[in-house]
Amino acid sequence: MIWYSYINGFKSFLKLEKSLSGNSVEAYIRDVEKLKSYIEISELKISPEKVTLRILQDFLKWITELGLSATTQARIISGIKAFYKYLLIEEIISNSPAELLEGPKTGRKLPETLSVEDIDKIIAAIDLSKPESTRNKAMLETLYGCGLRVSELINLKISNLHFHEKFIKVTGKGNKERFVPIGRSAIRYITIYMDEVRNLQEIKTGHSDTLFLNKRGSGLSRVIVFYIIKDLVKKAGIRKTISPHTFRHSFATHLIEGGADLRAVQEMLGHVSIITTEIYTHLDRSYLREAILSYHPRSPINLKK
Repeated sequence: MIWYSYINGFKSFLKLEKSLSGNSVEAYIRDVEKLKSYIEISELKISPEKVTLRILQDFLKWITELGLSATTQARIISGIKAFYKYLLIEEIISNSPAELLEGPKTGRKLPETLSVEDIDKIIAAIDLSKPESTRNKAMLETLYGCGLRVSELINLKISNLHFHEKFIKVTGKGNKERFVPIGRSAIRYITIYMDEVRNLQEIKTGHSDTLFLNKRGSGLSRVIVFYIIKDLVKKAGIRKTISPHTFRHSFATHLIEGGADLRAVQEMLGHVSIITTEIYTHLDRSYLREAILSYHPRSPINLKK
C-alpha cells in the first residue's frame, strides 16, 4: 500500500512542480511500477525507502534478462533515479540508493544473432510430448519466420492471418499496422496448433481472437515467451544470451546476408528509419568482405577483369 502512496505523490510532483506532459508523467510512473513489480515477484516485502543499491542492480539484471534494449533500460533507470530524487526532496529518505546505479551503454551495440543451425537446434529441443509444445513450435516458427517483436507475437490476432495471400497483419509500435509475409513452415505449424490444440481449449472472454493462448485460455505475457525460449536455448546447448528479440535480429540478418533489399527488410521489421535497419549490414564481416570483393569496381578481383 505504501508503494502506491509514494507513487501517487511522485505523480503529483511531476505534474505540479515539474510541469511535465501527461505522457511523460505516465512514462515515469511505469518505470517505477516496474521496480515495484520486481520487488513483489522477488517477495522482498519492502517499502521504497528500504530498497538498496544491490536490489536496484538485481532489478537491472532482471530487466536485461527480459530482453529490454539498452535504450529502454537507460530510460527506466532515469525514471527510478527521478523517483528517489523526489523521495529525497520530500525527506522520506536521506540517501538515494539510485545515485550510484549505472545503466547500460546506449551506443549502437551489434545485437546477438543466431545461425540457421542454432535456430533449428532450439526448435528441435521442444518436447513434443508436452501439451504446450505444439503452441511453442508455432510461436517460434512465427517469431523467426516473420521477424516479429515479442509484443507483436503475443498480440497476433486470428482475424489478421491471411494465409491464402501468405501475409499476416501486425500491429507494431505506436499502433502502426503493417503486412508481413509468412512462410510455409509458420503457416503449417500455426494451422496444426489451431486445429489440434487451440480448438479444444476453453477460451476466456475477450481472447477469442487472440492466436496464442496459455493453458487458462487467455493471452500470453512477454515474460512467459522469454522463459520458454531461455529453457529451450539451455536444452539445445547454445551458450549465448538469447531473448525473443534475438529471433527478430536473426531474421533480419539472414535476409540481408541472403541479398534482400534493405528497404524491403525495413518494411517487414516496421522500422520508421532505414538507419535502424542498417545495423544488420554490420553483423557478418566475412559476408561484407565477400560482397565488396565480388561487386565493388575497385576490388582486386574486378581490376583483373
